[in-house]
Amino acid sequence: MSYDVTILTENQYVNPTDTNWYVDQVLLEDRLVQEALERLGLKVTKKDWADPNFDWSSSKTLLFRSTWDYFHRFNEFKHWLNRISKTTQLINPAAQILWNMDKHYLQDVAEQGVNTVEGHYIKRGSKTTLAELHQKLGWNETVIKPTVSGAARHTYRLNPNNYAAHETLFAELIQAEDFILQPFQKNVLTKGEVSHVIIHGKYSHSILKLAKEGDYRVQDDHGGTTHAYSASSAEIAFAEKGTRACKTLPIYARVDAIWDNNNELALIELELIEPELWFRENSAAADKLAVAIHSEYFG
Repeated sequence: MSYDVTILTENQYVNPTDTNWYVDQVLLEDRLVQEALERLGLKVTKKDWADPNFDWSSSKTLLFRSTWDYFHRFNEFKHWLNRISKTTQLINPAAQILWNMDKHYLQDVAEQGVNTVEGHYIKRGSKTTLAELHQKLGWNETVIKPTVSGAARHTYRLNPNNYAAHETLFAELIQAEDFILQPFQKNVLTKGEVSHVIIHGKYSHSILKLAKEGDYRVQDDHGGTTHAYSASSAEIAFAEKGTRACKTLPIYARVDAIWDNNNELALIELELIEPELWFRENSAAADKLAVAIHSEYFG
């Protein structure tokens, strides 16, 4: 059997028998995309990206949607990506995904004239301490995270009162992977973070993400909340500019923006691999994505 589009997920979201609010919203997001594609006459299925029994060459395109275990299985995912990209087309393309996996990409975005949150990269195997890093950089409050990560994995907020408490953990973690240290952006606590959804270079909609009281992480799996948001023309222009920083225009992107410590719009993440796009809040966006895919690959 052959397919036009295979929607990629992880195993727990294929056919779950026991669900909760979080799983239900993931299933809804994927279903909205599938139905939008099917309305255009495309033959669609949904598979775990790590399914060893599926013939990936049987699908003309693969659409990354909820492969949210990839950053826990990075090497396995990277090998799989390199292998299957030789037999079928990926949305977004493999080269773009590999670039976007590692937060070193932020340097490339900044070089294209997009204001990004500054960061200092720490190479795997480094012997430097957190105290030495902060003294060298002159930063007081910071956030540290792996350069390959997601869902706030190994993300820590640091200040002079807790450097020492994190030194042992950091010394262990830095032996396994690169990290990025960034100044803590205080406006996140009051203004939150805005995710702008861009389909084929054009603005679609925005969602405001707010951290729960006493936290700074805006993800809903850490207690954050999401709210409808009306973006200004300046924010829309900024988000669209962010996607144009890519070597090739992505079919879909999520530009996560904040107001930095200088009260200027800044890109904190450019999500091209499997970003949540909040189709449940704006179902028309699923149709926009389906039309873009149909035009690009089946037109």
